[in-house]
Amino acid sequence: MASSSAFDPSSVNLDTASPVDIICYLGLGQNEYNGRLDVRISALFVILVVSSAATFFPVIAARVSWVRINIYVYLFARYFGAGVIIATAFVHLLDPAYGEIGPNTCVGMTGGWAVYSWPPAIVLVTVMMVFLLDFLAEQYVAKKYGILQQIDVETLVTNGQVDSDRANGAARQQQPDSDDAISQEQERKDLPSKDPAKNPDLEALSGTQTLDMEERSFQQQIAAFLILEFGVIFHSVIIGLNLGTAGSEFSTLYAVLVFHQSFEGLGIGARMSAIPFPKRVSWLPWALCTAYGLTTPIAIAIGLGLRTTYNGGSYTANVVSGVLDAISAGILTYTGLVELLARDFLFNPELTRSSKRQAFMIFNVFLGAALMALLGKWA
Repeated sequence: MASSSAFDPSSVNLDTASPVDIICYLGLGQNEYNGRLDVRISALFVILVVSSAATFFPVIAARVSWVRINIYVYLFARYFGAGVIIATAFVHLLDPAYGEIGPNTCVGMTGGWAVYSWPPAIVLVTVMMVFLLDFLAEQYVAKKYGILQQIDVETLVTNGQVDSDRANGAARQQQPDSDDAISQEQERKDLPSKDPAKNPDLEALSGTQTLDMEERSFQQQIAAFLILEFGVIFHSVIIGLNLGTAGSEFSTLYAVLVFHQSFEGLGIGARMSAIPFPKRVSWLPWALCTAYGLTTPIAIAIGLGLRTTYNGGSYTANVVSGVLDAISAGILTYTGLVELLARDFLFNPELTRSSKRQAFMIFNVFLGAALMALLGKWA
């Protein structure tokens, strides 16, 4: 910290005192651990179970053949999760980054941090880098495989019949125009026949073509998803450490973070369920779900191990946390607005024509964003 050792907080002359000394003193943190170790240990297991369950649910629904869910349950999970991710970027990441390394903080008023407003700069650089990686991934897939055909994810997830449904989605015909006809068509697709004589869509594609389209779609989507999970995990580590060492606000933080991690997990799982993982990496979605479910509990355990020494409000902790929050905000901002909203709603040739279903999808985006933004009042 840049605060002068001669600064006496008990006797301050506002005409001569350095604003940096005052701000740094007011923002000076300390270890706030106040006991209740048994309850903190319970938080580790509760968050592990709840966040893992929310993350695994959409993936299980998509990949386990005997699990079938209603189309509206899947749409809720997918688009509620999209709204959660967008709100997380702005309310739970960008705002804290300003509070840790922004211009009016101790960090932001000292040394090289004082010459520029770094939170938006870090977010900007992150957004541009994620865009570049996304673009290069698209170009790689286009050059290697040619034009990527779309896969009907809704049909894939809601029926549990993976191979046949992907083939159906790849050979998808133009949808009817009326809401009633669309609903009937969707119900037909929810229960596809695996008999080629009764399903001309399956006759049109060979097994090799289907696998090739799965590989194209997987390679196009997996890079963006891994970046998304990377950003969320950054955030989960920080909040896990804070929960393990929190003071009087622990009880409130505990309850809020259970919902927080569940909502984020639902968004991660729903987005993962939309990716057609090839058989050669069939283990990957389970590993990614497990990684998200374990991150916060492990961070809580680390926080408990450092419970009497870790100071989340120290100068160093603010620098590390602020930079990671800004990077994560950039990742989730790009992913939420481009990968989740723009691609799903504005540039999606497979978007349903049912006005009822569209309204339901958009409502859930707003609901997820609103509830996650509300949680920002406490955590």
